[in-house]
Amino acid sequence: MGTLIPCIIAGGAGTRLWPVSREAMPKPFMRLPDGESLLQKTFKRATGLANIESLLTVTNREVYFRTVDDYRLLNKNHVQLDFLLEPFGRNTAPAVAAAALHALSRYGADAQLLILPADHLINDLPAFGTAVERARRLADEGWLVTFGLKPTKPETGFGYIEKGQALNGEAFQVARFVEKPNAQTAQEYVDGGLHLWNGGMFCMRVDVLLSELETHAPDVLAAVKHCLAQSTSKEGKNELQMELDSTSFALAPDISIDYALMERSQKVAVVPCELGWSDIGSWQAIRELAPADAQGNQCNGQTVLHDVTNCYIDSPKRLVGVVGLDNLIVIDTPDAILIADASRSQEVKIIAQELKRQGHPAYLLHNTVTRPWGTYTVLEEGKRFKIKRIVVKPKAALSLQMHHHRSEHWIVVSGMALVSNNDREFMLDTNESTFIKPGHTHRLVNPGVIDLVMIEVQSGEYLGEDDIVRFTDVYGRVPDAVKA
Repeated sequence: MGTLIPCIIAGGAGTRLWPVSREAMPKPFMRLPDGESLLQKTFKRATGLANIESLLTVTNREVYFRTVDDYRLLNKNHVQLDFLLEPFGRNTAPAVAAAALHALSRYGADAQLLILPADHLINDLPAFGTAVERARRLADEGWLVTFGLKPTKPETGFGYIEKGQALNGEAFQVARFVEKPNAQTAQEYVDGGLHLWNGGMFCMRVDVLLSELETHAPDVLAAVKHCLAQSTSKEGKNELQMELDSTSFALAPDISIDYALMERSQKVAVVPCELGWSDIGSWQAIRELAPADAQGNQCNGQTVLHDVTNCYIDSPKRLVGVVGLDNLIVIDTPDAILIADASRSQEVKIIAQELKRQGHPAYLLHNTVTRPWGTYTVLEEGKRFKIKRIVVKPKAALSLQMHHHRSEHWIVVSGMALVSNNDREFMLDTNESTFIKPGHTHRLVNPGVIDLVMIEVQSGEYLGEDDIVRFTDVYGRVPDAVKA
């Protein structure tokens, strides 16, 4: 049996969990009540399997640094981290094809890929380990193996897998994949016992996967091969990054692995399992993770309730008062509030989609924005001014940059700053400041061992984040001079 390579696929915006999940800070980075993100839980689950020495992640290049931050906190065993960085999403078939071609070149044709979504929750880790071992045995026999979750209720938000011929007493050939059913059909599936939830997890030998892609999705495979040939990579200690070439990646078909391959192949098997699984696909799924009070309410943050039942209220930073309501979801963030009928939580994505259509920034960013060097928070903005709180991590540095249309006034709140301002370089201590004129090149560096916290006051006719010209950048962002 070849080497097992867990492959975390981290894509999608998690629009049904707006306003917490946004396009630039999607669902995998959401913190659960225990403080861990869904991505971190997936990392621990994958690297906790026996004899794992390498982990492959396919994700968007814009969230690479946030992903690495989540991983490094947990990578105590120094697992090799390989990253395939997409310039934009093209669905799961190109992602899986790229992972397979990468694994072939790095780990050999008999390596096995364990494909895991980055944003699912699994509570029964021993059962997960057992299911993976069963899947590995089948994969070594030439099957494309998927994991079927035994349904606990008639769920209309999931796809289903229909079991076919039994295989070796612990798995089944897949008879067919079924789209999300209506409520009556979903109940029939639960009652009949032939159908399993499709959890989007797979285990496959690399050579079998590539052969089946060549047969059933040759256009996907050819496009991804061409893309990888045009892509660049760099490697350091226990880490490899490959940035997929944007021009050739755009030519890859935008299609899921289910449609491109799994529904067409005759070599698909399913391992039924009970893992304490949830796809955390809606606020209704989130609320099921927390205990309710005697009135059926679940609250995070300070609340005052009167005649309120079966409500989920998440407002960690602001007091919420509620009177005479039942079965509502209330999600409060610094710049947006969601109020929804709990029975219609799947429809929250319509709000996010409409915001994106309008070009409203709330579909993309929070008030606090994560960057490779730290974060910035927009405290207030109006005509011709914007005030930010900037936090720079120890030893981190912003790019050497210039603005055409705005000036900036920096005031150090805590820590020490090394500042480049046009032809001058100097240190700023707590309570000291500097003024940067439009057109002046400048850089901010934290040379210390604690966070640098500062206030930035911008002033000018145009304050957009795209008014940045980069000259040098330690995070390789000079070609994309549009983001702070």
